[in-house]
Amino acid sequence: MIRRNTAPASIAWILAILTFTGTGEAANSSESLAPTNARFKTSFEEVTLPGREHMGFLGGQFLYDLAPWLSFGPAGYGALTGERGGFITLGIAADVHYPLTDWLSANAGYFVGAGGGRGGYTLSGGGLMLRSHAGLDVHMGRWGILGAGVSHLDFPNGHIESTQPFVAYSYPFNTLLSSGWSMPGNSLLPGADTLAANEQEFAIVLRHYEIPGSVETDAGEPQNPTLQLVGAEWLTYLNDNAFLKIEGEGANGGDSQGYMQVFFGGGYRFEMTRSTALKLAASAGVAGGGAVDTGGGLLVDAQVSLQQMLSERLYAEFGVSYVDAPQASFKAASLAAKLGYRFGIPDVGDGPVRLSQLDGYRTRNLRFRFIHQRYIKADPNWRSHHADLNVDNLGVAMDYFPHSNLYLTGQGIAAYDGEAGAYMAGLLGGGLHTALFGTPFYAEIEALAGAAGGGGLDVNGGLVWQANANLGYQFTDKLGLSAGVGRMEAPKGNYRANVVGLGVIYRFGVFVRED
Repeated sequence: MIRRNTAPASIAWILAILTFTGTGEAANSSESLAPTNARFKTSFEEVTLPGREHMGFLGGQFLYDLAPWLSFGPAGYGALTGERGGFITLGIAADVHYPLTDWLSANAGYFVGAGGGRGGYTLSGGGLMLRSHAGLDVHMGRWGILGAGVSHLDFPNGHIESTQPFVAYSYPFNTLLSSGWSMPGNSLLPGADTLAANEQEFAIVLRHYEIPGSVETDAGEPQNPTLQLVGAEWLTYLNDNAFLKIEGEGANGGDSQGYMQVFFGGGYRFEMTRSTALKLAASAGVAGGGAVDTGGGLLVDAQVSLQQMLSERLYAEFGVSYVDAPQASFKAASLAAKLGYRFGIPDVGDGPVRLSQLDGYRTRNLRFRFIHQRYIKADPNWRSHHADLNVDNLGVAMDYFPHSNLYLTGQGIAAYDGEAGAYMAGLLGGGLHTALFGTPFYAEIEALAGAAGGGGLDVNGGLVWQANANLGYQFTDKLGLSAGVGRMEAPKGNYRANVVGLGVIYRFGVFVRED
């Protein structure tokens, strides 16, 4: 039996958390800034599906402290073992923690997200996923935090409900963020004790897979020999050469619409000249969808690439790699082209940072948008099933403002209702932003393109585009709301939809060194 949709209550919970962030006291003073405590958390649990089938579920979360006892941030889960490779969800999570001793603490949390895969709406229904957990954390100093406990996972309008033990590992770190956009820009106080910079790289990725003829789909049919993907990659350097990275991509060409992969890994950068470098990297992650046979979902990747600096910070990169699904038949040779930007962020500790220590850094304005979108049929053949149902989605957008009237955006969104479980989209683009008549109201238009698939939406290959117009209101320097309308289409398929959306806005600033 399909159960009641609890999305309204979940969205109310999200709004409550964000309201807390909008009304909290800023940690910044006129002369110093307090670093934000954060952590990357990963977890693993074995979920029981209908028919006593088991799926190993890997979780990843970036959590930022809103208070000493509360953390909040984007999160995702993906199948790693079993037979559901490509079952992936995206959303947001909150953790509360209470110290019991110097090395032991209690932990509980909640996740709201959407997605599915490898079973579609017959398994995940509309796609809404709720997860709660409780457990204990053991603090190991600079080695991180080990955790264990019990979690409960529920797809309220689908057919999955499971309680199981979990294990977790968290790596704490500190980062320097401004509260809202009211921090100083180019007028930071000069000083002789400027903080060192941790180098970062962000790149847009285009990838092409050449697939051997021996590879079959998850239905036992010959796999299409090529697959094209689009996505993004983030690198953080541990020293001058070694780096960690996260990479996510989705299919936008070939015959595997709905395929998605998320990698975590590391590597080493060998500087050959002042402007040219060789990179070696290895990664592992979750992947599947689009009938690609990744078995339980584990995918490994080994890559070599050549990076050429085009300017002091802008670079192009070309790489070759080999990917393999150890539990199944999928494997491929890969060619990748990347266009990226290299920059530094302050290397901070636990204590306050004086503005004089930020000489040479500039503040850059960023914005999180927690998005709800409804797709409304604009073509009678837009879906292969349930064509008369709207599709409701949850997602997250990250916007970067190089200018007060211009922003670049990356967006991830997944279905939670409309019998479209397993639908996901990853979009990149830009927009124009203008304040209205000196009031807190503003207007925006944006254009996006990327990869989408799943849920029976006829995207034929995965390439989609979307155009939106938004009207927003900024309640405080940090917190705002927006509403918008738009249009989304698949150039090669029958998918056509009108879009209405709501967004909860959180603005913050980062300090960047670009010289």
